[in-house]
Amino acid sequence: MRLEHLPILLGILVGLVGVGLVGDAWLADAVPVLRDRRRRERAVLHRGGETAIGVGVLCMAAALIGRDGWRYGTLAVVLGTLLLIVGAVLNRTYLRELLTFRGAARRSEDGTPPPVAPTPPDSERLRIR
Repeated sequence: MRLEHLPILLGILVGLVGVGLVGDAWLADAVPVLRDRRRRERAVLHRGGETAIGVGVLCMAAALIGRDGWRYGTLAVVLGTLLLIVGAVLNRTYLRELLTFRGAARRSEDGTPPPVAPTPPDSERLRIR
């Protein structure tokens, strides 16, 4: 195997990831969540946004496979970048929850957050530093 074949193999791997993302976007969820124990409702993935990300990854894979000799390589990279940005914007609530929400994730039976015991006003708060 020569070094020139490395972008082709990498492009095939990236293409498989793109096909997986597009397939995941349009296939039905296999396991329905019957009872969620989180305090908040889960953010829902935007199927169009996930499809845009998958197609953007496929454009990047096409640019990798086409290498320097393909005349539409620049167009594929620009289109792939735009689709990745559009997909990220459409899924911004899901991405924000995935990256920033780190609190306790329990919910009571009826969907309301569990009650929090009030602290007595004369008690001193312990600070952990």
